[in-house]
Amino acid sequence: MGKVCDMALARARPHPRKPLTDLPAGVVDADCHVFGPCAMYPYAPGLRLTPAEAPKEKLFAVRDFLGISRNVIVQAACHGKDNRALLDALATAGDRARGVACLRAGVTRAELAELHTAGIRGVRFNFAQRAQVKPDTYYLGLADLIAELGWHVVAYLEAAGLMDRWQLFTRLPTVVVVDHLARPDVSQPLDSPGFTLFQRLMSEHGNVWAKISGAERLSVVGPPGYDDFIPFARRIATAFPDRVIWGTGWPHPDMVSHMPDEGNLVDLIPRIAPGLDLQRKLLVDNPMRLYWKD
Repeated sequence: MGKVCDMALARARPHPRKPLTDLPAGVVDADCHVFGPCAMYPYAPGLRLTPAEAPKEKLFAVRDFLGISRNVIVQAACHGKDNRALLDALATAGDRARGVACLRAGVTRAELAELHTAGIRGVRFNFAQRAQVKPDTYYLGLADLIAELGWHVVAYLEAAGLMDRWQLFTRLPTVVVVDHLARPDVSQPLDSPGFTLFQRLMSEHGNVWAKISGAERLSVVGPPGYDDFIPFARRIATAFPDRVIWGTGWPHPDMVSHMPDEGNLVDLIPRIAPGLDLQRKLLVDNPMRLYWKD
């Protein structure tokens, strides 16, 4: 049996403030998670940190409070490749949510078809330094399978390590959504090597998208404005307006510096995406095209 919840990290704010920003109709939060409840869906063994429970009911309450219409729920690392909590949340949300799963080696086409029916539209690849990274052939094999269903890859990586996986990322046959702008060092200039390489990847490969999220993780100056994060996010949003999506990151797993207020995160949007047309692409049109095309 997987690990049950024990001494936990800080919980997401129970009462975020109401955003000041007027959001367009149909906003999609394309980066959020569910954790537990652990009595039903235990955590995977061997976790470095144990997050507090963040079940579907709390996620949907935050969604409605912020004025968001839909969620893309990404499989949480704390649940490993056990997607049951994610699938349960999708079943409750109906057409208001889609999912990104983690898949085990050897998954069959029949199993993928069942996941597709349940609302899964992508698979998560984790290339963080602490992850157990596998050979390129493993990722390419899974990508070929999910391409048959029109799914995409969500990749968690750090800009500093992008060159190490350049050959893999330029060979993937699907759309590739890169989490958190590839985690640039926002204390460095916009023309720093890692961020420049990520922009080159997006410029040269039209199947690469960026997820604009993670201000609370990347910023050095911190809340409420996350001022050092804004130029990096705005550079990507304005340069690639048809290949960006946005998310809150709720419930912000593994945060130790502070627990962000989702109202603050929503209010970053006009600074990241100036103009109503770009905001609608970022928040509505692009994620709908990627996740609700069928």
